[in-house]
Amino acid sequence: MDPLSPLISALHGEGRLRVWSLVITIFGDLVQHRGGQVSTTRLRAVLGRVGVEQGALRTALSRLGSDGWVTRERMGRTSQYRLSAQGIARFAPATTRIYAPPRAADVKTWAAIVSLDASGTQTIRICPADEAVGPADCRIEGDLQSVSGRFRQAMLDPGHRSALMALASDLRALETPITRPLDAAAARMLLIHRWRRIVLRYPDLAPELMPDDAPLRDPRASVARCHAGLTPLAEAWLDSEIEGQKPMPNATDAAENRFRLAGKT
Repeated sequence: MDPLSPLISALHGEGRLRVWSLVITIFGDLVQHRGGQVSTTRLRAVLGRVGVEQGALRTALSRLGSDGWVTRERMGRTSQYRLSAQGIARFAPATTRIYAPPRAADVKTWAAIVSLDASGTQTIRICPADEAVGPADCRIEGDLQSVSGRFRQAMLDPGHRSALMALASDLRALETPITRPLDAAAARMLLIHRWRRIVLRYPDLAPELMPDDAPLRDPRASVARCHAGLTPLAEAWLDSEIEGQKPMPNATDAAENRFRLAGKT
């Protein structure tokens, strides 16, 4: 059985596929740490592995170029793409959030952040104090004395819960051993594509605030472990020649450093 089949089916079963968004995920997870430039040949290989047709890739690259995300350089019979300066500026903050390390210790100090919209409606966020960044109309810090089950349920809204259920399903599928480098690269891309959409749409909830029936209690830690397991073979694919194209340049920042502080293990 194809180990990627459940993930590929999920990818194509969630409505119209945004191939341009998949390409951005590829840049973040497979390209930027390997010189920042990728050939259409390599893009075709990894996207073809998950059922994306060449015509859809061409359309996506054209859109990304028109929108100022990527630049193109013709080299022989193939084209090379890299993120533009504008693309990198838009891309970098999201990358920091996507690959932030899981919390390694229990939360000592909590913050309650109250924000008001233009109509005066209050939004209250409870989070670890060191994650409470940005403006707030009111901020309170201290101990977390108690949290009811009803409050935990309210913290995880239906859309967030559904997204975590899909992520949990992907992670279960990825427990099947992967033995081919291309499969590992494609699997890592799909994992991060799913995770990227969650991180950029929903707040990170500390495990202490997750309801008991949450699909994943610490999704960031689960994604980090899976990513680390896929990395050796995925990087081997980037080190290989494909269809006459040279291997990707050596890593400027080891993929193993993702999801952890530099220099930490």
